[in-house]
Amino acid sequence: MKKNAIYIGIFAVGLLLGWMLFGGLSKEKIDHKVDEVLVTNQMWTCSMHPQIMQPEPGDCPICGMDLIPAESGSDGLLADQFKLTENAMALANIQTTIVGKGNVDGTSLKLSGKIAENEESNAVQVSYFSGRIERLNINFTGEKVSKGQLLATIYSPELYAAQQELITAASLKESQPALYKAVRNKLKLWKLSDNQINQIEDTGKIKENFPVYATVSGTVTEKLVEQAITSNKVSLY
Repeated sequence: MKKNAIYIGIFAVGLLLGWMLFGGLSKEKIDHKVDEVLVTNQMWTCSMHPQIMQPEPGDCPICGMDLIPAESGSDGLLADQFKLTENAMALANIQTTIVGKGNVDGTSLKLSGKIAENEESNAVQVSYFSGRIERLNINFTGEKVSKGQLLATIYSPELYAAQQELITAASLKESQPALYKAVRNKLKLWKLSDNQINQIEDTGKIKENFPVYATVSGTVTEKLVEQAITSNKVSLY
């Protein structure tokens, strides 16, 4: 019994010494590991550009200033975002309001703003061949225009000559198909339809005035041409 008690006492003393010697060392290792994790998770940001968040110190890629440790839990912001403290918001006199039930008058919502045109929906109607406007069917800015509507009729010396070339090339299309094809393609580049080209070829008659049709529907916002009547003739200025 005495020997068992001695052995138990020696074993207990050994456990106590082991805990005192190695328990503290393990705690130091654990603390060191925790510090390494904290250092690893430390993010660095720029005081002038808080959207910059990097895992290590260095220079701001935007302004070149030294990066500073980011606050714990702070998130990176996008380039078009910013974050202000309450004091900064007070100094900037920033006020907010809820857009909703309180500002609705009946079925309308009153807001302050500025009306601007949508440039993506703008279109410019052009003539693909030079000439003189014989008749302009658009009278004023703000007029509604439908796709396919006749806008103007134009006399073009170039188009007149090209029609004559087509009539001549049509008579030679069996012997000179390349010439015939080239003349038709030139008229297509001037946005003449196949029906218009075929009509000139079949009738053998030259059209003096050609129509210009609207390619889109919309509202006239600007007139870049004006017509003046002199001696019963319409001229382009």
